[in-house]
Amino acid sequence: MRYPILIAALIAVMAGPVSGQELQNDLKARRARVMERLTPESMLILWSAPVKQYSGDVDYEFRQDSNLYYLTGLDQEETVLVLMPGNAERKEILFIKPRDAVREHWEGRLLSRNEATQESGIATVYLATDFEAFLAAIFSGRPYAAPAASQEYARFASALKDNRATLHLLLTPGPGVSGELPVNYQFVNKLRERFFGFTASDATPVLRDLRQLKTAYEQKILEESGNISSEAHMAGMKAARPGAYEYEVEAAIEYVYKKNGAFDWGYPSIVGSGPNATTLHYSKSSRRMESGDLVLVDAAAHYKYMTVDITRTYPVNGTFTTAQKDIYNLVLQAQAEGMKVARAGARLADIHQKTVEVIKQGLLKLGLITDVSGDQYRLWYTHGANHWIGMDVHDVGEMGRPLAPGMAFVIEPGIYIRESALDNLPDTRENAAFIAKVRPAVQKYMDIGIRIEDSFILTESGLKNLSARVPRTVEEVEAFMKTR
Repeated sequence: MRYPILIAALIAVMAGPVSGQELQNDLKARRARVMERLTPESMLILWSAPVKQYSGDVDYEFRQDSNLYYLTGLDQEETVLVLMPGNAERKEILFIKPRDAVREHWEGRLLSRNEATQESGIATVYLATDFEAFLAAIFSGRPYAAPAASQEYARFASALKDNRATLHLLLTPGPGVSGELPVNYQFVNKLRERFFGFTASDATPVLRDLRQLKTAYEQKILEESGNISSEAHMAGMKAARPGAYEYEVEAAIEYVYKKNGAFDWGYPSIVGSGPNATTLHYSKSSRRMESGDLVLVDAAAHYKYMTVDITRTYPVNGTFTTAQKDIYNLVLQAQAEGMKVARAGARLADIHQKTVEVIKQGLLKLGLITDVSGDQYRLWYTHGANHWIGMDVHDVGEMGRPLAPGMAFVIEPGIYIRESALDNLPDTRENAAFIAKVRPAVQKYMDIGIRIEDSFILTESGLKNLSARVPRTVEEVEAFMKTR
């Protein structure tokens, strides 16, 4: 019973306090790095995420657009950020929702302009109702909220006159030839109907590249998120037992998120027992768990706009069967070998390929494939071993970019034995021979689904496992389950 107290204390000691000023300084540095990538004759506009309706007059809980939060630290709707690197002083301009006493009575207090400055570090703050007037002035070559003779916006005005101005927006993914135009494309078209002298450019690569390398502050928050998520997984392990339902494990996990100040889950929790463990994104959490089942749990907290990704698979009754150990130890070995490859200069594809090599050999030994030279292994290993993590659980980043300190990612091999995988093979002589050879092994390991996933940051000194405290080996898992 001492585990939750000890873990909570450990989180506080490991993470240390994170001040508002520390975030504000980091935000300022992020905006400066973005503007270094833009020309002085350009403007970048980012909007907050839209409010989404859940049902009737009830909205989903608001979650800010990741890119806007990355540059402002504000999670309030109806927010707009404008960056103009060529301006004399007002290079960073923020527009926020006007305060309204009646609305605040129903929905909660809104930020004042001074508070928006305090939280974001942006000195120039206007109301969202001023945004169109601001655009009309700037794209007409006039200064906004400045003396007529002011040179504040002169660089952009001159560029407009010479047809050299650039408007940066997030324009990825594109709509194709016949698809409906996304909102940002509609916005560009509306401006082009009224103003001249600028071209539109996609700012996605700039933000993607910068977000891929986590700052020291982001690494600290990501580590805190990992600590909370690790504690949650261990709470889930304690809740798992024969006769309990999957949703009881999910509830135990998500309680820990809230208890530790996390916004919510970073992605919908996956709690799949028995045959449900072979469904990658199983979401019902409704099955009653039985003795002899494995339960696969893929879950992590959304903490201060940072999310890790952790998966553990463990026996509901606390003890692995021999068949379960066969598959589990193979997945564990694949992950361990992949971790050895994860160093500066390597690529995510190199890590994945190493896990494939290990799993191929293991599946051959277990009788689940007959040939390691081809793609038979894909019947049972059906996904990639890696993705970036950060503000989004599948965070932005170039997949082929060489690993460097500051990058955060997962290593998550998995094997899922589903008899239907054989049934769905094309009816050929070769497949019939293959099925005849592997069916006994498939029967032996049927409905075993195992994934082991940990989150990592690559640091100057090497790989840091953000979820290392969650029991991982067969021995560690079984020993921990005995403490329930």
